[in-house]
Amino acid sequence: MLVADFGMGRMVGLHLTPSCRLDDNSGKTPSPSDRFLTNIKSNMAKENSVYQRRRAPTESELQMIPWLHLLRPQERLEIVPQLVVSDPQVGDYVCRVGRPVTFWFGVISGLLKMSSDNESGQTMTFTGVPPGGWFGEGTALKREVYRYNIQPLRPSVVAGLPLETFHWLIDHSLGFNRFIMQQLNERLGQFIAAREIDRMTNPDIRVARSLASLFNPVLYPGVGEVLRITQQELAYLVGLSRQRVNEALSALQARGVIRVEYGGLRVLDLDRRPQERLRSVHGLARHGARGSPAGVRAGRRRAGHQGLQELPLPEHRHEGRLQPDGPQPRDA
Repeated sequence: MLVADFGMGRMVGLHLTPSCRLDDNSGKTPSPSDRFLTNIKSNMAKENSVYQRRRAPTESELQMIPWLHLLRPQERLEIVPQLVVSDPQVGDYVCRVGRPVTFWFGVISGLLKMSSDNESGQTMTFTGVPPGGWFGEGTALKREVYRYNIQPLRPSVVAGLPLETFHWLIDHSLGFNRFIMQQLNERLGQFIAAREIDRMTNPDIRVARSLASLFNPVLYPGVGEVLRITQQELAYLVGLSRQRVNEALSALQARGVIRVEYGGLRVLDLDRRPQERLRSVHGLARHGARGSPAGVRAGRRRAGHQGLQELPLPEHRHEGRLQPDGPQPRDA
C-alpha cells in the first residue's frame, strides 16, 4: 500500500488521487455490472436533458412552423401555448428505437438524421431532416414505439407538439388534416426514391439524388435554394466517404448543377425547382465533356482547388457563428 500526504490529510491506497474525497474510493476496480449501471445512469441523464431544456418558442421560431398558419384563429390560440422547443446537441437522441411516442417533432434550425442499427451494430441512415421538416406523423398516428433513431448532426433547435394535442388537431382541424395527408404522400415518394438511390452504383448520381431529397419544398420548406450542410454531414446521409462526396460535388459543380458557396450549396438553373434540377442529373462521369474527369479537374481549378482537396463547404453555423465540425454522433 502507498501512503501519500497532500496537506489535507493522509490518503491511503493504490488508486487514490488528490481529488478523491474521504472514503469515495475503496481501491477496488469496478465490476462490469457497476460500469454498466453507471453508463445507463449517464445515458439517461443525457437523454432527459433534451426534455429538461425545453422552453416556449419565440415568435421567430413560431414563424418557422409550416402548418401553424393553416389553423383557424381559435385553434392557433389553443395550440401555441402547448408547443415547446429544445436544443439537442450532437450525441443526443430526439427519438430512440423502442421508446413510445410522446411528441410530434419538427426542425426549426440545424440538421437531424433518421437511422437504425442492425443486428451486427451497423448504422443504416434513412434520410436527413433539414429546417422546416416535421417527422414521425405515422408513428404518432398509430401511437407506436419508434422504429428508428433521430439524432442531430450538428447543434439544432427542435419543436415538439404533445401527442394528445396532435390527435386533437386530427379530430378538429381540416387544415391540419390536409397538411398531414400531404406529408404522408410526400413521405411515401421520399422512401421510394431512397430505395432507388440504394440500388444506384454511380456515386455522383447518388449524391445528386440525395441532395434532391433534402430540397423537397413540401417536406422541408425551410431549405429554399441554399442548403446549409457540410461535406461530412452529407457523407453520413449518403453513405459514402467524405472524399468521395467531395469528388461528386466537384463533378456537379463542373457541370453547372450546383455552386458551392460560403455557407452552403446552391442549386443553379432558376427556371426549375432545385429538387427537379438535381433529379435530372444522369451519368455525370459518362456524358459530355463537362462531366468527364477532365471537366471535373477543370471545375476544381476554376474553384481554386487541386486534386482531391475539399471544396469550401461551410463549417457548422450556429447562432451566427462558424463552428468546426463536431464529433461523429454516437450510435447506439
